[in-house]
Amino acid sequence: MMMAMRSSSVFVVACVLAVCVCLSVCEPVSLRLSGEKRKHYEGRVEVYYGGAWGTVCDDDFDINAAHVVCRQLGYLGAVSWFPSAKYGKGEGPILLDNVHCTGREASISDCNSNGFGVSDCKHSEDVGVVCTQKRIPGFKHISVSSNDVETLDVRVEDVRIRATYSHRKRIPITEGFVEVKDDGKWKQICDESWTPQNSRVVCGMYGFPGVKGFNNKAYRLLSQRRKKSYFDFSVNCTGNEAHLTGCRMGKALEVTESLNATCANGMPAVISCVPGRAFAPTHSSGFRKAYRAEQPLVRLRGGAKVGEGRVEVLKNGIWGTVCDDNWDMKAASVVCRELGFGTAKEALTGARMGQGMGPVHMNEVVCSGFEKSLTECYFNKEALGCSHEEDAAVKCNVPAMGFHNRLRLSGGRNPYEGRVEVLAERNGSTVWGAVCSESWGIMEAMVVCRQLGYGFANHAFQETWYWQGEVGADSVLMSGVRCSGTEMTLAQCLHHGKHVNCPRGGGRFAAGVSCTESASDLVLNAEVVEHTTYLEDRPMYALQCAHEEKCLSNSANTADPSSYRRLLRFSSQIHNNGRSDFRPRTGPHAWEWHDCHRHYHSMEVFTHYDLLSMNGTKVAEGHKASFCLEDSECDEGIQKRYACANFGAQGITVGCWDSYRHDIDCQWIDITDVKPGDYILQVVINPNYEVAESDYTNNIMKCKCRYDGYRLWTYNCQTGGSRSSDVDEFTGIMTNQIQRR
Repeated sequence: MMMAMRSSSVFVVACVLAVCVCLSVCEPVSLRLSGEKRKHYEGRVEVYYGGAWGTVCDDDFDINAAHVVCRQLGYLGAVSWFPSAKYGKGEGPILLDNVHCTGREASISDCNSNGFGVSDCKHSEDVGVVCTQKRIPGFKHISVSSNDVETLDVRVEDVRIRATYSHRKRIPITEGFVEVKDDGKWKQICDESWTPQNSRVVCGMYGFPGVKGFNNKAYRLLSQRRKKSYFDFSVNCTGNEAHLTGCRMGKALEVTESLNATCANGMPAVISCVPGRAFAPTHSSGFRKAYRAEQPLVRLRGGAKVGEGRVEVLKNGIWGTVCDDNWDMKAASVVCRELGFGTAKEALTGARMGQGMGPVHMNEVVCSGFEKSLTECYFNKEALGCSHEEDAAVKCNVPAMGFHNRLRLSGGRNPYEGRVEVLAERNGSTVWGAVCSESWGIMEAMVVCRQLGYGFANHAFQETWYWQGEVGADSVLMSGVRCSGTEMTLAQCLHHGKHVNCPRGGGRFAAGVSCTESASDLVLNAEVVEHTTYLEDRPMYALQCAHEEKCLSNSANTADPSSYRRLLRFSSQIHNNGRSDFRPRTGPHAWEWHDCHRHYHSMEVFTHYDLLSMNGTKVAEGHKASFCLEDSECDEGIQKRYACANFGAQGITVGCWDSYRHDIDCQWIDITDVKPGDYILQVVINPNYEVAESDYTNNIMKCKCRYDGYRLWTYNCQTGGSRSSDVDEFTGIMTNQIQRR
């Protein structure tokens, strides 16, 4: 009897304990994602419990727990999770530790754990998650009864600018009612608590750098005629958030049944945005607070799409990069707005857009988010030791211009290649047609890939007989296309307009492209050229091999075998700072064997060496026959992949460089016939754009030269795009005496 009573009491105690545990742990809690260096769908996991926000320890946390967190926040699931305070150390208590989830729980409070507030962790162990960008359709993000709502981030499925009928045909749409999607329905936001800071954030999300006023009376009259469904809360933005989901929820609005609305004294919030100059209907109507078209202080390089790239700043006339220490969304958004875009989508670190050259101008940048230029932000002038492996980059929000709807690729093996077809007006109707391939090249292909959002051009095709285009799109609608490579659309390039002239016609001669998400970026080390330049007088009998390869000027054909040729020699060191290897366009079957060099040459034209007069006229040139590409040296930790010997694979690996020493054949310019004077030494890499690169502006290197008939001084060597303008000062003379052999 005693045993039965004892077991019964144990059972009751166990049940009571179980109930206590359920009440303390299974209580629904609120979550949010916090921390720096994050997009709106990633961050440090924070839990609201007991009237305070706290963090979650990474002990035993796994992808199943991450899925539960993301779904509780309204996302479809998790992509990954990160331990060790990747998004910074949190504050307040560590509320959950040793969290074990199956992945099927509705809330993190349903998972097994030590219990709220029971933890032996430090904030250096705060866990973070990355959720999918897609929201759960119809998800009810906020409970109106929540008493902690004003501490939460704005949680909605989507945000849009709903234009009026008179504005809907305008591109881009810059003005209209602000609507959010909540619980599967589009709702308006009451303007009673709406602020200019809120407008600034929404405009930034849609790719616009600024806001302006609008006709309030017209919108009030329009709103009175419409049936309204208001969002249950107001929104509180500080104005420097990159996305509306970074703002805090405001107070809950009271429902007024008689007015069928929750906004008795107001109307739906309206915004009017100012586009950047590149997206404005007219040049004068664009945003111009800090952006100076004549000489910008900040630029983007190496990006595959409009509004993304490595951040470079101008200092003392020289372009340099920004170190990624402390690089966050506020600083990235300042860059984006300064360049005429909206807020930042991503603040990228670790040279994700390729490595730059030259100095690192800024480190440990801290911005409030309201600066007109990145150059106004605080940065640590004393911080040293940042390498180009830490170059910061951005991806900006860009206005929806619909460019990709007026161009398509047909017949390719995948969506990223095919025959180029454009949409044009003909005889009062809109039709698709081909593009004439005459003079079609990599620059035109670059614009096509950019317009479609497919990255860089890999190849430009002048024959596309192997790609079957769409039926009815064989007629040529565009010809004479000439692009500089910087245009956003093919229509912005020079072309014949409506008067098409294509002698070869379309069909098999229609233009085609293939696109790639990443590309190489070759940069010549200007300092190496400047330090290795010298003159050599070499006898003709010692130049037999070079003469056969046409590496000498034409006068050598009639020169006496005992005469000398005067050669301007220098070394070249070509770095690949891009995001993919530089590979020759042709395969091994088309490579040429050179007996003189005893290896195969994969590119007939890889570099041009020219000596120019001060007005740009060519007075001498290097006739280097062709090139063998290999990894001469690499940065620490990078393995060489390409070598010329033994018919090896050729190319230049990312982070490696190909060196041509000054003392090898044809690494010169024959200046035997050049008169004394001032000249420009010019080296151009990949001059025919045979291989795709992310940036062609840095393929040109120029040096000032002074030749007195016996000696040559080379100075002020600089890579294209490295300075704001040419520097004319005669700085640092290097005396090079003539060597004789």
